[in-house]
Amino acid sequence: MNNIGNESSHSLFISDLHLCVSRPTINKAFIHFLQNTAIKAENLFILGDLFEYWAGDDDLSHETHTDIIEAIKNLTDAGTQVFFMHGNRDFLIGTQFSKATNITLLPDPSEINLYGRRILISHGDELCTEDIRYQSFRAQVRSSAWQAEFLAHPLSARKAQIEALRLQSEQEKSHKTAEIMDVNSGAVKALLRQHEYPAIFIHGHTHRPNTHHIEVDGHQCKRIVLGDWYEQSSCLRLDANGFS
Repeated sequence: MNNIGNESSHSLFISDLHLCVSRPTINKAFIHFLQNTAIKAENLFILGDLFEYWAGDDDLSHETHTDIIEAIKNLTDAGTQVFFMHGNRDFLIGTQFSKATNITLLPDPSEINLYGRRILISHGDELCTEDIRYQSFRAQVRSSAWQAEFLAHPLSARKAQIEALRLQSEQEKSHKTAEIMDVNSGAVKALLRQHEYPAIFIHGHTHRPNTHHIEVDGHQCKRIVLGDWYEQSSCLRLDANGFS
């Protein structure tokens, strides 16, 4: 468990920014957020899908990435700790990226202690268990063998393959129900039970920002779903007084 935070400060949580070349307004909004909002926080937790996709750490010098990397590094140099958890779009972010930005990579899920609260955090895609096809794909691409083989290909070939997979994914989504693409309540309760009933569970992925109150084996838990950044920035703040 990571013991992070103190009662004299606040922490921020974001996810699902999907930064990319085709959405420069959101890229600028994120940099502005780092320079004007996150810099006032003790901790920033990025719970996955910071980028629309990440083809490998050998793409650090891409023009879209350099400004973002520089802005994150400036934030960590200024004293804000940044913690990153892989999403379903950027699970190939590795040690080179973490060193360039001075962020800390967290496993999914992770438990943290903040301001007297025990909090469970996750990207959330592993809880969408009714999407059997996606879970099979997720298991494949998260394996070290698959990643080693994929990263052995030239960067241009990797990007072409990712674009093909993204197109296929968008086509498949049009045939999936909203329930299939949302988290499964049984999977959520099983995760909370596994982690001994944390009072707060924060995740992203579904792009359905909301607060859900869950009872598991007589224990009360608050599940907070983070919003995406497709139309506007979205951020959760936690301090000693609670969430906003």
